[in-house]
Amino acid sequence: MEITRENTMALLREHNKDEAHIKHALAVEATMRYFAQKSGNDTELWGLVGLLHDIDWEETQETPEKHCHMAPAWLKEAGYSDEIIRAVQSHGWGICSDVEPVSEMEKTLFAIDELTGLIITTALVRPGKSLQDLKVKSVKKKWKDKRFAAGVDREVITKGAEMLGVTVEDLIGGTIEAMKPVESELGLGE
Repeated sequence: MEITRENTMALLREHNKDEAHIKHALAVEATMRYFAQKSGNDTELWGLVGLLHDIDWEETQETPEKHCHMAPAWLKEAGYSDEIIRAVQSHGWGICSDVEPVSEMEKTLFAIDELTGLIITTALVRPGKSLQDLKVKSVKKKWKDKRFAAGVDREVITKGAEMLGVTVEDLIGGTIEAMKPVESELGLGE
């Protein structure tokens, strides 16, 4: 199989039927592409990693400790590179995987995976349900309320920002910017 975004989406949809999971993959893809472009890295490669990172989630959500463990076999069989497979495994580091993020791509995925969810949830409670006018300050305010988006592990985001050598605020700002162009695909905006 030729590795293209179209084929990658087909593989993702083969294993993920819930549109919320597809939207999450699109949010992470857009964010990965944004940060790849900003750092002069391969936007296609980073985007594919973003799309695929949770490919086995629907199969493992009842046993979250198995997340990141089914994906490698599926991706290898489909012809994806070891670099992509390792990145997918590394996003669960310390949670369900012992593959530590070492490359810039892996560290970025680790840092922004949970953050995309927090930002989208923050946008959804705003009047316009949009990212276009969402400020870092608004996300940080929601960040402090542990009951808000309670499933988002803020420690993972903080650890990821530290690994990248950036502030959480800069990471939030970049992630908001990254998702603005795809907000309608994410179910946001008017």
